[in-house]
Amino acid sequence: MELNLETVTTPPRPAATVVLLRDAPAGLEVFLMKRHGLSDVLGGAYVFPGGKIDAADAELDMAAHLDQPLDALHAGLNEPGIDLRTAGAVYVAALREAFEESGVLFAQGQSLPGLADRAAALLREGHGFNAVLARMAVRLQTLNVVPWSRWITPVTPSVSNKRFDTRFFVAAVPGGQVASHDNFETTESIWLSPRQALQQYWDRQIELAPPQIMSLAHLSRHAGVESVLAEARGRRPPVIQPEPFEHEGSRVICYPGDARHSVREQALPGPTRLSYRNRRFEPDAGFEALFG
Repeated sequence: MELNLETVTTPPRPAATVVLLRDAPAGLEVFLMKRHGLSDVLGGAYVFPGGKIDAADAELDMAAHLDQPLDALHAGLNEPGIDLRTAGAVYVAALREAFEESGVLFAQGQSLPGLADRAAALLREGHGFNAVLARMAVRLQTLNVVPWSRWITPVTPSVSNKRFDTRFFVAAVPGGQVASHDNFETTESIWLSPRQALQQYWDRQIELAPPQIMSLAHLSRHAGVESVLAEARGRRPPVIQPEPFEHEGSRVICYPGDARHSVREQALPGPTRLSYRNRRFEPDAGFEALFG
């Protein structure tokens, strides 16, 4: 992963991502996909399903196709600066991207045989996501897709020359559905425990960007899906605006609670900074500091 030092003054692009979870015999697992190597955003890195919020996401008939009223969704995001329809669009984008990228459809009646397969077939025929929902009379399920955090790329990003304002959600994969990469934007996919994913990153088997590193370190504190969802429902999603700086010739990204960060209250468990050395981002105290 190449380090980017270019200052970007354009506003961050609204985006949404869903951290797909499941309970495995050994504990909590997270779904990760490898972005296509030619992608202009995190090419070759392993990520959670997600992407930019499109104008069409706000045009969906939300009363007909969402299972919660917009004021409830707005309250869950804890973003007083956006209106109700924009809050709804954030959820629509998260569920649309999860479906388009992983094939997982969060919908009422999702246990009906073949529902996700039929919806995917309509997408392949060229129908837009909104049109698919209308044609199939599908109501999206937001109740079990819970806001987890909000990441805003700094004006001096470290791994991409594009800025994003990304809302992270957590959700269990619905029963009977199988998550998989799309062989277009993503070329491989894998289920791993959060610690296993970080170990593979440390062993240079996979690449991860700092938001994924810190999110996996956070998730590693949980033994199962219900524990993650209970935490998410029990607190407001923290806003994380990393602040990079140079120290002894190395790029350092610090997070809320770090001595160099403008926000004094710590927002995430684990280290409050990652340093770029050995051609990767890592805690100053080494691998185990991710879990301390």
